Amino acid sequence: MRSARMDQPARKRRHSASSATEADVLIVGGGPAGLAAAIYLGRFRHRVVVVDAGESRAMLIAESRNCPGFPEGISGPDLLRRLRAQAAKFGATLVQDQASSVEPTVGGFGAETNGGRIVARKVFLATGIVDVVPAIPRLREAIARGSVRLCQVCDGYEIIDRQVAVIGHEAQVLREALFLKQYTQHVTMLARYLPDFSASTRRVAMEENIAVCDAFKKFVPTDSGYQAVLKDGEMRHFDVIYPAMGCRVRSELALAMGIEYCDEGYVVVDKHQRTSVDGVYAIGDLVSALNQIAVAFGQAVIAATDAHNDFAFGYE
Repeated sequence: MRSARMDQPARKRRHSASSATEADVLIVGGGPAGLAAAIYLGRFRHRVVVVDAGESRAMLIAESRNCPGFPEGISGPDLLRRLRAQAAKFGATLVQDQASSVEPTVGGFGAETNGGRIVARKVFLATGIVDVVPAIPRLREAIARGSVRLCQVCDGYEIIDRQVAVIGHEAQVLREALFLKQYTQHVTMLARYLPDFSASTRRVAMEENIAVCDAFKKFVPTDSGYQAVLKDGEMRHFDVIYPAMGCRVRSELALAMGIEYCDEGYVVVDKHQRTSVDGVYAIGDLVSALNQIAVAFGQAVIAATDAHNDFAFGYE
């Protein structure tokens, strides 16, 4: 575990305390975790402000069929729209903006945004992650139609018996390929160069009947997926591509506040979703856990209830 340090002096405040927006809780991030927390805190009758930069990972979801309560599936944008409406219904103030800094103040925290200063007694960080992907032509279009997928847990069921390619870092590629074998026998691990996969990785792949394709050069989009072009000119068709290249944790605000984080960059929390800085919680993909909407909802409820109990009664 690591603890970040505030190496620079506090930024000069651009707004006086009297002109600041006041809240009991400031939530930074308007994805499923942040909005679910806003719903619960609003129903606990707290003043809540959600600052959302509009970059939720859920926006990329063309259709989720494992989100509880939606048996026919729901798109990420539609789910976020419903969550925003529900949060607003119970009193949350939703601000489309970017929080550039959050700093401790007397009695709470002050956040600077493009639209002004927000002061709050507690802060929820729900800033999420960004998936790392290779150079794939028409990426957003491909994600929307399901020929590029970013989460095997979410939608492995949707690729049953299809031709699937996994590309990325060795350990992650093998792990995801083994997971996807539950759904299809047609899984191929793509490598750009022969040394990309070790002998042990290749042995496991062979034992599990996972194909290994070396000398991959580029992807070419087709009407039904992608052609993988090899360096010798050979073409191989895949219905679905799974990047296995990890992610970038959006932890800049947390690190600037000196919040403890793990080696992978995720914020460290306790069983109540509290961080190492008193009064600050972290929820959703910012925390090392299974990156699922249902998990984000659960973390949001835990954190919101703990914050409410602290406000109301001063205990856990």
